[in-house]
Amino acid sequence: MRRQSSLARLLGPAAIAAITATGLGGCQTMADITGSITHSKAEASPDADPRRAAEVYGERYRGNPKDADAALRYGQALRATGQRAQAVAVLEQATIAHPGNRALLATYGRALADNGNFKQAFEVLGRAHTPDNPDWRILSVQGTALDQLGRHDEARRYYASALKIVPDEPSVLSNIGMSYVLSKDLPKAEENLRRAYGQTSADTRVRQNLGLVVGLQGRFAEAETIVKADLPPDEAAANVAYLKQMLNRKDGPRGSERSMPVASQ
Repeated sequence: MRRQSSLARLLGPAAIAAITATGLGGCQTMADITGSITHSKAEASPDADPRRAAEVYGERYRGNPKDADAALRYGQALRATGQRAQAVAVLEQATIAHPGNRALLATYGRALADNGNFKQAFEVLGRAHTPDNPDWRILSVQGTALDQLGRHDEARRYYASALKIVPDEPSVLSNIGMSYVLSKDLPKAEENLRRAYGQTSADTRVRQNLGLVVGLQGRFAEAETIVKADLPPDEAAANVAYLKQMLNRKDGPRGSERSMPVASQ
């Protein structure tokens, strides 16, 4: 299970959920697809260890719960360590105290998504930017929330708006690809993921999403080549084994991908 978790982490919750959506997988939770929100350097904690960051910022937050920066950093650290419900609670109180703080709203929206509250996440993220000053990252995450609500056509309009700001951004293209997985249009999913994969700034998760979609179409040898690219032999082997296991699971629960808690990107 330790090795299997490597591919799960790289694919991301939405990719796992996509398997369930096509009737092949057994995972019962999903969060976002590949996107991520970065409004400040605080989004990526300066501390190398998220658990240490949670301790440091948690102490700061408890000393002054109305400190917006402390709440933001603490919420981010809680998300990074998987403490989803606590992150939502901290960030909810912070946004009540600072209703106009868009960085807080953005992080709160992500935490809600992490915890599976997609509808509320979408609404909160809508307050984190304005039509005259849109944030492509937030638009992309709003799209993933809509995808989780089954509103795929609407989700793709948000992705399209994001691409008008950052043409060919691989994380947005990957989200579009996974959106098509969720609506069971695998050829269209592959088309968008290959476009994402072709960008020089594409990260490992884009590769893994493409591998998943290729595998879902029965081309496992090709999927294997994609999934194990640029990895040490042991990790590559573990990822291939895990991908094979997921693609072979045809008896898992179906239609459960939206029943979970939420978060991310």
